[in-house]
Amino acid sequence: MTHQQSETGKLAGIDYGTVRIGVAVTDPDRMMAFPHENYTRKNETKDAAFFRNLVVQEQIVRFVVGLPLHLSGDFSEKAHEAMAFGKWLTKLTGLPVDYCDERYTSVEAERYLLAENLSRKKRKQKLDKVAAQILLTSYLESGCRNINEYLPLED
Repeated sequence: MTHQQSETGKLAGIDYGTVRIGVAVTDPDRMMAFPHENYTRKNETKDAAFFRNLVVQEQIVRFVVGLPLHLSGDFSEKAHEAMAFGKWLTKLTGLPVDYCDERYTSVEAERYLLAENLSRKKRKQKLDKVAAQILLTSYLESGCRNINEYLPLED
């Protein structure tokens, strides 16, 4: 399944994890990012079905996958896993994937959820999709540079 690269249309932000994946989605004009879902991984077949359905239901035109880098900016093992996951998404959906530095997104999401006075259980249920929203918002604010390589956040 191949899709044309588009300068407009919804983006899906991915906070990659081996157990849970946080998903955020933009509006079609890419003005705002919204937390969408925390997906609990099951197996490759069910995971593939989830992401194919996401693309169709939300009319996604591009993915933005967060890279959990070391504080120094060096690649972590999880960052390599996230890049492999992004390549899998492209193979699965035919859509392009950009990569964005996601350092501090989970910390920022936790801080935001703490300010909402949510219980620990409620915070855990929302953390990954809010981290994906923060990642996607950072990507939008950086000007949506359409590259298929690592995209560091500017300090």
